[in-house]
Amino acid sequence: MKHANVALFVPNVGCPHRCSFCDQRSISGETRLPGAEDVVRAAETARRSLKEKSRFAEIAFFGGSFTAMNRGYMCSLLEAAAPYVQKGLFAGIRISTRPDAADEETLKLLRRYGVTAIELGAQSMDDEVLRKNGRGHTAKDVETASARIRADGFSLGLQMMTGLYGDDEKGAERTARALAALHPDTVRIYPAIVMEGTELAERYRRGEYRPMALSRAVDLCCTLLGFFQEKGIRVIRLGLHSTPELERGRLAGPWHPAFRELCESRMMLRNITAYLEREKVPQGDLLIRVSPSCVSRATGQKRCNLSALLSLGYRAEITADDTVAPFSFAVTKSEGR
Repeated sequence: MKHANVALFVPNVGCPHRCSFCDQRSISGETRLPGAEDVVRAAETARRSLKEKSRFAEIAFFGGSFTAMNRGYMCSLLEAAAPYVQKGLFAGIRISTRPDAADEETLKLLRRYGVTAIELGAQSMDDEVLRKNGRGHTAKDVETASARIRADGFSLGLQMMTGLYGDDEKGAERTARALAALHPDTVRIYPAIVMEGTELAERYRRGEYRPMALSRAVDLCCTLLGFFQEKGIRVIRLGLHSTPELERGRLAGPWHPAFRELCESRMMLRNITAYLEREKVPQGDLLIRVSPSCVSRATGQKRCNLSALLSLGYRAEITADDTVAPFSFAVTKSEGR
């Protein structure tokens, strides 16, 4: 089953810090805090929509500081969600929180309510990058919380950001390696976006911060995606979810509504060109067969992959073949067109 969430956003509540990039209401599209009735409404809507498949989905509370907010409010949300898990109607409850807000007492409380997965907003494993971006925690906090979460039997998710103020591609790759060493079950990768009303926006206007260009961010995140896949770690999100509020509030940065598809398309191009080089395939006309679900990824946005192959001397035709596994491909020489 594809990863699914019944997502409820709890923006900014309880967070003791204001990170350089943070404007969660624009990012999530939320303008008010959800209550217990919203949890019930979302769960019932998902049950009608997903039908039997709802038992594979999770009720998820996002916002980044779930366990740092008022305990009574937090418990009211969990109390509304818990019966759906206890009855087997949903697979579990997923929450996201800060690495410095996951102590043993809190984890015991979460377990009582049926929480099954905890995601930590690590963002970087470089203490200087964390400091420059006002995160208020250290890489050691991420390591400690991750070990505690895994030891207590929760599924561990880790979130990282690329293009943060003071960071670069090599730093992001070091962060990915450090996160993989913590053995998470899932990872999310978010390129930093400059949102109005944030410290990052002020730095951008003063010329102190330059966001990554889209192509550069795609190249980096393609590398990170491949790295985590090789480690057997699922990347369940790549790029921010599109909302009208995000598009209105976005000042600069590498945002695209199909960012993951761009990265997967870049990965297919890399794999195909590596194959052509390794197998010493002569230049000329090629037929590349891919899974029907991967035709657009193999072709590339605005046929960019075909253009890249042409620049290497290959006139490629992409065709669908349901015998080819997703994200794989088969190359044969063609007679020309």
